Amino acid sequence: MANFDTFNRTSTVADQATFDVGLRAHMVRVYNYMASGLALSGIVAFAVFTQPAIRDLFMVTVTRGENVFPVSLTVLGWVAILAPLGLLLLVSFRAAQMSVGSIQAVYWAVTALMGVSLSMLLFRYTGASVARTFFVTAAAFGALSLYGYTTKRDLTAMGKFLFMGVVGLILAGIVNMIWPSGTMSFIISAAGVLIFSGLIAYDTQKIKEQYADAWGTDMVEKIAIFGALSLYLDFVNLFQFLMSFLGQERE
Repeated sequence: MANFDTFNRTSTVADQATFDVGLRAHMVRVYNYMASGLALSGIVAFAVFTQPAIRDLFMVTVTRGENVFPVSLTVLGWVAILAPLGLLLLVSFRAAQMSVGSIQAVYWAVTALMGVSLSMLLFRYTGASVARTFFVTAAAFGALSLYGYTTKRDLTAMGKFLFMGVVGLILAGIVNMIWPSGTMSFIISAAGVLIFSGLIAYDTQKIKEQYADAWGTDMVEKIAIFGALSLYLDFVNLFQFLMSFLGQERE
């Protein structure tokens, strides 16, 4: 792992000071991208939830008492749910050839489309429990990201284990969709909270490593966007798994 205190054995004190200032500015840029992405997702989710004209574009709903519940997705709804995965695959294979503007466009598209998926939480859970869980997630994210930024421990090995855990979550989720089980759902949610909590710390440290490697090059803006995307996905997944424990369902 890169040694951020002595990123270059021949560096001068002035070089180190410049690097440290640049790293702090880089992290602020990453967090600003991430926060803006979360805000965009929230705006889209709220619009889908509150505006019937927009909601009807993505889903078929029924009304029970004062509440509206989705029963199926429209074709456009399926596109909105699946498109982020396609866009993520695109940037993973084409990142080196893409311009900063193109990567930014993909980032905003992913975060906007994720708002359609997140709107499902607003239909299922009360607004108060969604807000409460969001703030719990934000507090946990802050603590875990701070740990990843300040720790001297190399988290690389943990990252490999966590990646395997994500693959296991996906496979377990598919199995649970075919053969639903309340116990399995609980286990998946608990594992998801632990795995994405670890990924927040790991990805924060990884962002520092990437900045150390790209320092002084024109790649810095690109890695800021990719870093923000990683943390955004960690936050959203942690939030969704916590909702299964802290969310209060609508009646």
